[in-house]
Amino acid sequence: MAAFCVFGILLNAVGSQLAVMLRLPIYLDSLGTVLAAMMGGYVPGVIIGYVTNTFKGLLDSVSFYYGIINVLAALCVAYWASHGWFKRLSRTLLSIPILALLTGLLSSVLAYTLNGGDLGGELSAPFAQELFATGRLGLLTSQVLAELFVNFIDKAFVILLATLLYHMLPEDYVAKFDFMPWQQVPLTARELKETMSAKPRRMSLSMKVIGVVATIVTFVAVATISFSYMTFHRSSIEAESVKAKGITALMKDVVDPEMVSTYLKEGEAAPGYLDTEAKLAAIRDSFDNVEYVYVYQILSDGCHVVLDPDTDEVPGSEPGEVIPFDESFESFLPELLAGKEIDPVISDDTYGWLLTVYTPLKDKLGETVCYLAVDVSMEHLLADGSSFLAGIISLFAAFFILVCTIVLWMSRYGVIIPINSISHASNGFVFNDESIRVESLDPIEQLGIHTGDEIENLYNAVKQMSEEAVRYIADANEKSETIARMQSNLIMVMADLVESRDKFTGDHVRNTATYARIIMNQMRREGVFPDVLTNEFMSNVYQSAPLHDIGKIVVSDTILNKPGRLTEEEFAIMKSHTIAGQEILESAKSAVSESSYLDEAQRLAAYHHEKWDGSGYPYGLAGEEIPLSARIMAVADVFDALVSKRSYKAGFPIEKAFAIIEEGIGTHFDPQVARAFLHARDKARAVAEKTNQKKQLEEEAAAQMRASGDAPTAP
Repeated sequence: MAAFCVFGILLNAVGSQLAVMLRLPIYLDSLGTVLAAMMGGYVPGVIIGYVTNTFKGLLDSVSFYYGIINVLAALCVAYWASHGWFKRLSRTLLSIPILALLTGLLSSVLAYTLNGGDLGGELSAPFAQELFATGRLGLLTSQVLAELFVNFIDKAFVILLATLLYHMLPEDYVAKFDFMPWQQVPLTARELKETMSAKPRRMSLSMKVIGVVATIVTFVAVATISFSYMTFHRSSIEAESVKAKGITALMKDVVDPEMVSTYLKEGEAAPGYLDTEAKLAAIRDSFDNVEYVYVYQILSDGCHVVLDPDTDEVPGSEPGEVIPFDESFESFLPELLAGKEIDPVISDDTYGWLLTVYTPLKDKLGETVCYLAVDVSMEHLLADGSSFLAGIISLFAAFFILVCTIVLWMSRYGVIIPINSISHASNGFVFNDESIRVESLDPIEQLGIHTGDEIENLYNAVKQMSEEAVRYIADANEKSETIARMQSNLIMVMADLVESRDKFTGDHVRNTATYARIIMNQMRREGVFPDVLTNEFMSNVYQSAPLHDIGKIVVSDTILNKPGRLTEEEFAIMKSHTIAGQEILESAKSAVSESSYLDEAQRLAAYHHEKWDGSGYPYGLAGEEIPLSARIMAVADVFDALVSKRSYKAGFPIEKAFAIIEEGIGTHFDPQVARAFLHARDKARAVAEKTNQKKQLEEEAAAQMRASGDAPTAP
């Protein structure tokens, strides 16, 4: 890249010298900048543009200040090149007036401020003069239009020539100058776009880097510019003070101290008065920005005029006239009345912003007979200060862009792209698919990041962690499957303990689990309790649902399988199965480390007979005091009990069971849970019908066995 930048700088220098030698009305000092920006992008374009004007500034200091123009031109061309402008003639032609307008206006602004309100410029002057000669346009407007015209011709020539060279070179050769300092395996344009597509939650790392660099550079720039301006301002005042004192030294050679009293008495009639006054006026007119020179005798009643030459705008005071003291001089009166020398005084009053120097004129006896005074206008300091500020700000602006461009370039390829590549490859890692989990390691391993710093350490750590994660997940999945099988088998074994004693429980525990899952799926679709209905919650409820009647194991067979209705005493014993189930599952929980599914099983066992209005048992809970899993089970349990045939009743028609559920909304059942169940009635009906068909087939098979004499007999 260094050689490429040197070539671009030389191309700019040769073009600039050629334009001067041939007296061309254009600059040709940006051909290398534009070509570099087209071929290599932002960094070489900005570097060449900045360095070119730095070298030119060694020969012509004003060129330093115009570096910002070349730098901005490089940014524009690099941006257009990255978006394919120079591959289409229409966009190429469009870039010419845009760049000419940008550089022309900026050149005019810089020239105006640097030259104190006059654009000047050798190249544009002839055009400006012709435009101004028409009498239709002012001088400033003529100069701006001329500058725009010159920039249009210059940029048209430069862009068209650079574009021609750009297209003449082979694509493979041009690609070599697209400087991308990869510190990993290079990415294709599509891969890079995908890698950088992730949006940060607040601010991107590149913006933070630029923000920090911009803040630091801005702080340094403001501090430096402020200090430089104050130093410049102070130096300018000191220079004017020295000049004014030098003028009073010349005045000493003109004014005869021995004639002062005569001048005061006789005025212009005094011998040599007019000649002395004329010499003072000549001294005044010999120096720029000197407004007044005069001679005063300072007495307690005011300033007595000795000599005060007329100016073109203001007539001088008459000899002997007494001028009152200005407020700005009041603090110096003791020294002035004592005939001592005072420091220069800066005032801004009747006669404008002036720097005044008073130098005592002494007679032969060493007594101060009067003061020689010089007033220097300070108004030009504003224009000089503006010019100075414009120059130094343009210098820092170009330097600011250069630093930000290089820092962003280096951080992009050394930090941002590697980090985003790690993030993108990690996001593509598949944890839940065993068939491609190992293949997910390939994108991470293929990054090949070699930044040689903490980023590379991070990459190696992520790669190692991913490899270990694959091994760990495979092992964990195997163990999880084993545990899940054991858990499922344990639940069914515990449920079978009840089933073996209650002939109605077998289908009931399975159906209630199915109905519970139907309810939960419907509630999730309807957005009911979204914070509670997680995948884990739904899985735990479904898996533990068969245990909701585990407490029936403590109820005697006589009560459990009684064909008729239970007495109050028997029903009280039957109701105890809820607390018994709660206690059994509490004991079971103490034997395992992971008990989330048993927590839900315990809630189901304890509370599935609680009612929404508080009239249920065993604790009389109401509303949302009842756990959601138990409220779901209440609907599933009652519905299955309604449609199932029992020894003490026939099963209700399915539609009748739905009607009973609907009647219980707000009293027996949670309204949201019950409505979700009713909304999914087609799925519930299918389960109930399948169970009824199964029961019917079993009964028909049993009847045939009895008819054939193969039915089992009681012992």
